[in-house]
Amino acid sequence: MRTHWEVTRSVWHATFMREALARTTGDRFAWFWMLAEPIAFVVIMVLVRELLGRLRLIVGAEWIPWLVVGLVAFFLFREGVLRSLGAVEANRGLFAYRQVKPVDPVLVRNVLEGLLKTLVLFILIAGVALLGYDILPSDPLGAMFVWISIWLLGLGAGLVVSVVGALVPEVGRLVRMLMLPMFLLSGAIIPLQTLPYQIRQYLIYNPVVHGLESLRLSFFEGYKSLPGIDLTYLWLWSLSMIALGLALHLRFDMRLKAQ
Repeated sequence: MRTHWEVTRSVWHATFMREALARTTGDRFAWFWMLAEPIAFVVIMVLVRELLGRLRLIVGAEWIPWLVVGLVAFFLFREGVLRSLGAVEANRGLFAYRQVKPVDPVLVRNVLEGLLKTLVLFILIAGVALLGYDILPSDPLGAMFVWISIWLLGLGAGLVVSVVGALVPEVGRLVRMLMLPMFLLSGAIIPLQTLPYQIRQYLIYNPVVHGLESLRLSFFEGYKSLPGIDLTYLWLWSLSMIALGLALHLRFDMRLKAQ
């Protein structure tokens, strides 16, 4: 007889291999788009900055490295949320096996996205460093800790929306719509320090802002971050949403299987 942990580990391994194959081989350009999306955003923002007269907006960090770090970190959070939305529906056929729970594909998808985005970050760091920019983290352990913190935030939000989105499909559409304003207001491509205080005092409530700015502080030693950044605030959001998401999965486990 196998223990519960052995059964769960087997389920996660099989689900991970299934998701990995679907994610990386389902589209012949899957790997290309993983790299092309952040690179395209960097090129567009560099061109925009050139048109604005090469204004120096970042204190303590070069523009392109600052942009790359923020973009990939936001994509880590975003993919954790969006990939979780369809996880239950995409794996509904597996729920015929009683060992497979609706929470399993959500957890596996987040682990897979975390690994893929980490690989993308390493590739972009190597590419930008070869171009002569200073992008190597000044505090590698701190950067790793913040990166995991941002991943946990995406996991927590993904656990919540995977349940709510499966029970109320309109929520999924709303979450996808909100990702664009979240992208603009999280400081991924816009230095929030340049905005008026009347706007910044509300943006600071966004936990993604704390994650992105904390990661940049770990990368760039002299970086002047947005005032009020606190990694504890990010962890409070992450742990609260993970607890809420797991509780929702326990409460609606049978309904998710029967949908």
